Amino acid sequence: MGDYARRFWVPVLLSEDLPEPDGAPLRLRILSENLVVFRDSGGRAGVVAEACPHRGASLFFGRNEESGLCCVYHGWKFDANGACVDMPSEPAESNFRHKVRTKSYRTEERAGLIWAYMGPDDKAPSLPGLEIFEHPASHMSVI
Repeated sequence: MGDYARRFWVPVLLSEDLPEPDGAPLRLRILSENLVVFRDSGGRAGVVAEACPHRGASLFFGRNEESGLCCVYHGWKFDANGACVDMPSEPAESNFRHKVRTKSYRTEERAGLIWAYMGPDDKAPSLPGLEIFEHPASHMSVI
């Protein structure tokens, strides 16, 4: 059942719960997976695995700055796509950071919600044209 549910876009968070770029990240548990959601400097929402791929430290405690989430353990920084964009312990000419990624999920923001697709990238459908997307977020209520 878990693999089946991952083939669909899942609403993971209200946009208003993640208001400002470079704000504090939030923890989520979606489809039995511990995740962190953050809004980068450009305003894009990112959903990544909570555990840093280096030593498993929680990215929830990371600093959200300069278009990435920086792990507090060794300073590795990951963008909203899961790519490592900074590795302060490596020399500037090193390309090791290009080989490191954290698990991330495709996100889209519509109708006041942040949606994530958690299935295989090669099978990702486009976000369906739901009626809710035609109405402003003010016409929506979350109970």
